[in-house]
Amino acid sequence: MKNELILILDFGGQYNQLIARRVRECNVYSEVVPFDISIDKIKEKNPKGIIFTGGPASVFGNDSPKCDSKIFDLGIPILGICYGMQLMTVTLGGTVEKADKREYGVTNVTINNKSLLFKGFETTNNFLMSHTDFVKELPSGFTNIASTPSCPNAGMENKDKNFYGIQFHPEVVHSENGINVIKNFLYEICKCSGDWKISSFAKEKIKTLKEKIGDKKALCALSGGVDSSVAAVLLHKAIGKNLTCIFVDHGLLRKNEGDEVEEVFKKQFDINLIRVNCKDRFLQKLDGVTDPEKKRKIIGEEFIRVFEEEAKKIGTVDYLVQGTIYPDVIESGLRKISCNKKPS
Repeated sequence: MKNELILILDFGGQYNQLIARRVRECNVYSEVVPFDISIDKIKEKNPKGIIFTGGPASVFGNDSPKCDSKIFDLGIPILGICYGMQLMTVTLGGTVEKADKREYGVTNVTINNKSLLFKGFETTNNFLMSHTDFVKELPSGFTNIASTPSCPNAGMENKDKNFYGIQFHPEVVHSENGINVIKNFLYEICKCSGDWKISSFAKEKIKTLKEKIGDKKALCALSGGVDSSVAAVLLHKAIGKNLTCIFVDHGLLRKNEGDEVEEVFKKQFDINLIRVNCKDRFLQKLDGVTDPEKKRKIIGEEFIRVFEEEAKKIGTVDYLVQGTIYPDVIESGLRKISCNKKPS
């Protein structure tokens, strides 16, 4: 059975990963996807709700990030945060203008606690604001649910269509009760049941890997970092001794960390581990190089070459294991976003 899903459309905001984390902390699974994800792909994923993130651009820009307007015809609840609220506004016929002064920092917001988004709240609440543009006129069918002296439309809702917009950022710790705004969206508006937990996620992945790989062999390039280490442990729990890890010890870890990696993986997890000590090789390649980006590329290139050399000694394997953290996956596929204002 697939878990309930909240899709988070990434418009380049600095807090996007935090939004995903907050949703997951509420026991609802979330995925961050590009802002221009296709409507067919959204239908395929069948989310319970969608969140538009903030972003550094202005909705006035010709090349500002915009999602397919048909997203509003899917009958799926949507919450727009900061830039996301402004995009929702202009797409649905409202107006956004540049404010006389930028609103930044923790701000006292007057709210309508009759809105499901603010269920259980007092009539005022402190939230973090970070914006230059603001919603001047609400789209047809929307009503005001939040305001500040500098931002008369700090929140809006179309209750019939389950569309909500907020100018502030509920995902940051500076926002008082911010997590409850997200929770209300998930449970009161999207009607989520909270069927997901990170512990269950790990168990499901192990089961899936075990079914897919079976008795075949897998090879993992291990650096000692979080990415590859987590991937290696998950695979080991799934296929045991059919996994072999090649630990490329380039000598650039913390003091004694290479020994610690070997100790943990060999003795604690009993994983097939081949440690390749090649400190001198890496240091020779880096000798005289001062540019950080050049260093990064040299290390990455040499890591691959060492791994390839050692892999050839092992023989035939069926699967290559790569561990990559979620932000790297997303950033690798980011669209170019024009920045016409400070981040929101």
